[in-house]
Amino acid sequence: MPSNLSQSRDPRQTILLPTEREASSIPRGDIDGNWEYPSPQQMYNAMLRKGYDDTPEDAVESMVAVHNFLNEGAWAEIVDWERRFSRGLGYGWRACRRGEEGFREDVEIIASSRDIAAPKLLRFQGRPNEMTPKARILDFMGRMYPAKFGCEPPFDRHDWYVQRRTADGQTKEIRYVIDYYSAPPEPTGEPVFYLDVRPAVDGPTAAVERMMRWGGDFWHRASGAKAREMATA
Repeated sequence: MPSNLSQSRDPRQTILLPTEREASSIPRGDIDGNWEYPSPQQMYNAMLRKGYDDTPEDAVESMVAVHNFLNEGAWAEIVDWERRFSRGLGYGWRACRRGEEGFREDVEIIASSRDIAAPKLLRFQGRPNEMTPKARILDFMGRMYPAKFGCEPPFDRHDWYVQRRTADGQTKEIRYVIDYYSAPPEPTGEPVFYLDVRPAVDGPTAAVERMMRWGGDFWHRASGAKAREMATA
């Protein structure tokens, strides 16, 4: 999404690549408008700059499409987190206590979440060579118990810095970490990816947010609330 990448054709190129850029759905936090994705020519130049001299030129447009698709998915996950926690931990618990399914079925929560100010992306940082603590733990567990936890390490990692507008109108910066995983392709040959998106544990509030959301389903079952709801349905 950087705007300072060169649009010039590299002397080693053998085919022309489009220079048009596609607008994303991700609002910018520094100026009005949304972030723009790199053009295929910018993507190709960026790959060469990083030392990937063997990048097939005829695959660059598909690479850009996958890049854009993954970023849109990452942003949708971040918005989902912000719908739960931008109004504070009390509202967050109300949103999480019935688990993921309950959140999507709670009419009151859904109605009130529409009034939450949309988050904005301030900046981002690619850190492909620095595994997150969670990714390191999963990688270790995969080596110890491959049948249960076995998977390839993430092929990329991003840190996204998001502007959150709180219930009292204040803004604060929240860092999100994103691990990008690849999975076995579909029978049709289409690639499959999995994103692990969560707020970075930069303080106790983020740690509580993660425990609330990830523990919501367990609490809903362990407290007997799910069984009572099914009995009265």
